[in-house]
Amino acid sequence: MNTPSSPASKPRSNSRASAAPVVVQTNKLLSGYGKVPVCGAVTFTVRAGESMALIGPNGAGKSTVLKTVVGQLEPLGGTSLVHGAEVDDRSLEFRREVAQVFDDDAFFPALTVAEHLAIVAAGHGATEVEELIDAELEFFGLAGEQSSLPHRLSSGQRRRMLLAAAFVRPRSLLVLDEPEQRLDTAMRTRLAARLRAEVDGGLALLVVSHDPAFVRTAATGALFIADTIRPMTPEAAAVAISAENPHAD
Repeated sequence: MNTPSSPASKPRSNSRASAAPVVVQTNKLLSGYGKVPVCGAVTFTVRAGESMALIGPNGAGKSTVLKTVVGQLEPLGGTSLVHGAEVDDRSLEFRREVAQVFDDDAFFPALTVAEHLAIVAAGHGATEVEELIDAELEFFGLAGEQSSLPHRLSSGQRRRMLLAAAFVRPRSLLVLDEPEQRLDTAMRTRLAARLRAEVDGGLALLVVSHDPAFVRTAATGALFIADTIRPMTPEAAAVAISAENPHAD
């Protein structure tokens, strides 16, 4: 069962991480539109218990790469594997293992917040659904909005509802595109700490972020996305983000 406020555990040792199963593996993956790539080819591996942050300036192609990795966009070249299989986001196996938060309008407009979470949780085989929903509503500060329709929520509340939907379901890979958007500082800090705790517990995480503090906490590795892809440590990535936006940290 997912626990919204589980304490951060110690980082995995290198030996433990190297023995963990590979969850995501890309090889010279080229992302873009039509026949035009948006950035350099991407090669990386994320194992269970690891998290990769994609960073870089606006328009560099971070979200495009993320969508290509998980099959929302067709690659221009190279390969992307999830749990050793070619990515097919229509397959039951893929949808069972991979939770994603991309678009802010990915909700059921006629369902209340609680109903939306219940559909997602039950549809992905979660157990103790009511307890899960109550815990996520509390964690994301939505307990007073469980009977609200999405259009009556603020943009920040809708963002938190979509994040909650990713946490109410089982997952071995979590994919988040700028999860810090429209979250206040306290919520960003709590979410980053929770993600790191789940990564240390075996979750694989792919995240695009412009928040240096978020990357420092949640990531175990990073890629700077540009014409040439540069691997970075989380600390170096946080410094790079701050250099792009001196007010980011």
